[in-house]
Amino acid sequence: MLAPHSIRRLGTEDVRGFAPVLAALFLDAVQEGASIGFMDDLTLERATRYWCDVADAPQGRVVLAGADAVGIAGVVIVAPMPGETQPHRAEIAKMVVHRRARGRGLGMALMRAAEDEARAMGKSLATLFTRSGSDAERLYRRLGWLKAGVIPDDSLKPDGALCDGAVFYKRIGR
Repeated sequence: MLAPHSIRRLGTEDVRGFAPVLAALFLDAVQEGASIGFMDDLTLERATRYWCDVADAPQGRVVLAGADAVGIAGVVIVAPMPGETQPHRAEIAKMVVHRRARGRGLGMALMRAAEDEARAMGKSLATLFTRSGSDAERLYRRLGWLKAGVIPDDSLKPDGALCDGAVFYKRIGR
């Protein structure tokens, strides 16, 4: 277990061990309508399998977990971009904070830790995608992220409705 209000980098075995807890974060997000790559029919088993796959094939990704007084309440992935043409860029993905922990600074702490991890990887640029107009978008703006644009009808919400995607970036070094 993590100490309350802490952010911790999870190793491969940690991700595997915490997979059911991380999966529960995904279920909470999807139930609220978050577009994190899953539809309304997401099961705990499928979400747990996702995290086990992340553990089994880390591909340079860093998983950060944040805790509140109840336990793990947030997660984010920092992924270096593959290939030779973007060695300077990392992508921030699967940023989720449980509803019980929102508005208390955990999302901000996770994003700052994600930026620090990207810098530690030697990256100078970070990018992310989110639903246009979401609470997450407001958080990213407060942290100095810039909106590069909107992609109309980019993806589906968990209920199947189309939503616009927002592309954000932040220069984080050099």
